[in-house]
Amino acid sequence: MESGQTGTPVVAATAESHLTDVFFAPLAQHLAEYLDAADIARIRTAFEFGAQAHAGQTRKSGEPYISHPIAVAHILADLRMDEATLVAAILHDVVEDTDIVHDQIVAEFGEEVAHLVDGVSKLAQIRFKSKAEAQAANFRKMMMAMVEDVRVILIKLADRLHNMRTLGVMRPDKRRRIARETLDIYTPIANRLGLNAIRHELEDLGFASLHPLRHRILSEAVRRARGNRKEIVAGIQERFEQRFAHERLTADTLAREKRPYSIYRKMQSKHLSFKEVFDVFAVRVLVDSVDDCYRALGIVHNLYKPLPGRFKDYIAIPKANGYQSLHTILFGPHGIPLEVQIRTHEMHQFAESGIAAHWLYKAQGDHGSVTQTRAREWLRDLLEIQQKAGNPQEFLESVKVDLFPDEVYVFTPMGEIIELPRRATAVDFAYAIHTDVGNTCVACKIDRRFAPLSTPLESGQTVEVITAPGAVPNPSWLSFVVTARARANIRAYLKHLQDAEAIRLGHRLLAKAMVAEGCDIEELDEARIDKILREYHQESFNDLLREIGLGNRMAPLVVRLLKAEAGKLDPDEILREGGGKQAPVIISGTEGLVVSFAGCCHPVPGDAVVGFLSTGRGIVVHRQGCSNASDAGEHPERWLAVEWEAEPTGEYQSQISIQANNVRGGLARIAAAVSDAGSDIDDVRFDDRDVNLTIIDITVRVTDRIHLARVMRAIKQLRDVVRVSRH
Repeated sequence: MESGQTGTPVVAATAESHLTDVFFAPLAQHLAEYLDAADIARIRTAFEFGAQAHAGQTRKSGEPYISHPIAVAHILADLRMDEATLVAAILHDVVEDTDIVHDQIVAEFGEEVAHLVDGVSKLAQIRFKSKAEAQAANFRKMMMAMVEDVRVILIKLADRLHNMRTLGVMRPDKRRRIARETLDIYTPIANRLGLNAIRHELEDLGFASLHPLRHRILSEAVRRARGNRKEIVAGIQERFEQRFAHERLTADTLAREKRPYSIYRKMQSKHLSFKEVFDVFAVRVLVDSVDDCYRALGIVHNLYKPLPGRFKDYIAIPKANGYQSLHTILFGPHGIPLEVQIRTHEMHQFAESGIAAHWLYKAQGDHGSVTQTRAREWLRDLLEIQQKAGNPQEFLESVKVDLFPDEVYVFTPMGEIIELPRRATAVDFAYAIHTDVGNTCVACKIDRRFAPLSTPLESGQTVEVITAPGAVPNPSWLSFVVTARARANIRAYLKHLQDAEAIRLGHRLLAKAMVAEGCDIEELDEARIDKILREYHQESFNDLLREIGLGNRMAPLVVRLLKAEAGKLDPDEILREGGGKQAPVIISGTEGLVVSFAGCCHPVPGDAVVGFLSTGRGIVVHRQGCSNASDAGEHPERWLAVEWEAEPTGEYQSQISIQANNVRGGLARIAAAVSDAGSDIDDVRFDDRDVNLTIIDITVRVTDRIHLARVMRAIKQLRDVVRVSRH
């Protein structure tokens, strides 16, 4: 292929003219509705640049490739997007799919356009361990670019919409994969940004590709139901218009039909047949002001009785994406429920275009809409989640959780409304207020009564969070929080906590290993430390200590290398086993995340124990009689001598196996005996041997071996208990 000076393919003048007539001319006509001639000329320059770059490339349908970016630009023109966005849309694939590089985009069209193109482009140059990891990394890159400039996601959504419109040429398996990704990721993003027109089309196209048979059956059912019900809705619409005219209220009424995917989701979530979904048709009422919305509501409620409990005021309390409207369900003619949505014309525009409506209204100086505010709040939250996330997949998981908010609305003690996803808890509420409030919360009051932090919140409740200066996040919170912000902050704190604990443990292990070799950790000089850091590819001494504490490096081997560097040991002997008996590591029970207790044997203070340095976890403590600990022949360098502190603190889990007669109330009596002995039951499992005898395995919390013996003795004294033993 011949190339010009810029390195882009040269296209014959006649072919270029044909492409312009077929593809650009209709777009230019569309753009002339709201852009000036200079902007359209620049967009034409981008078209010519893109047509040259994609020359010779075709889509699977056989069309010239340039047809795709032009179609994306058409979708964005429907949203009245600015000139820079349209230029970037036309060029969004040139860096990824042609020889064009980022610097050429900058030179021809400027930094702004280049930044948008770069945000949409995939991470094609980086190799990933798995497809899932690549998708997660691409998603994080796209979302972070969106935080900087929301136009990135608008281009990406338009790109996805056109790809979905032309998905029929793909293999069935690829169609299903792309449709699933669309429904899982892109439609929720469109919803969160208030782009309902794009969301609805993506949902229906995704549904048709993922479940073609279900889509066809539902579409046919709607078509069959359309005749009779449409006449009823038309009659209701006429009555509305007559009454509005009588009350001198200017209003537009629009009858609408529910989309197949909306019907399908309702049937799934509420376990309904199609015949039970009555609100297939609805009426939308558009008025001039908020006051008129409530006047219109009163008028329709006077015409038809409202269905109790089905009125929703999204004007006073907008949805997470800024959507505003009044929703009510009426008892229509023949007892058929009818959904009515009432909103202003401006609310309707934002409901369809969402955050993209910013560009439509910015000429009027409208920068403070609810949709804009909510969308930007979410983008700021995304930035915080990204900063706290450990890896791209964790970020994707967090954002996906946040993309499906079935909202509840609760109040602060001062009356401020806080919006949270359904099943959110007081901890989610605390993090929604402020990260510091979440990190230091210790208790909560719901409607002025103390309640567990894990209690799911309900709309209308007043929530008060009680904090304490020295409090820290609890790892168990991760089992019940639902918001991405809470999860990201808790994980970030625990990672920082684990690092600090691992450094302290690594220092202890290295100090003890040096004592065993006749050295002192305080004698280490900077030159020897620097040399060993280079050997182990670590940035700092703390990084090396963290690696030792997490079990990724063995302290005795590090000491031997240090001695070799000092000339006290032959380098050939560095990996020699043995080397003197180390003093035991003292376990207090409060070490936190880098010292854990094995679930196979549940050691408690008073047991003879050994430690195993597990990679990435630190020390795992076993009882000496444990089958896992008895096999110390494997990795002998990882087994450590450990001992309990003289007065360990805290509670420890232990398992007790109980053989008992199968009688009514037996478990209740066992639970009472455990409680009387000053312990709690964490878990219970049953194994019925026969009709007369049952095996009950319980996990209890005890302070030490003596406390455990007291609990077992209390159980054994029960009349129906045959045998008690420790696992």
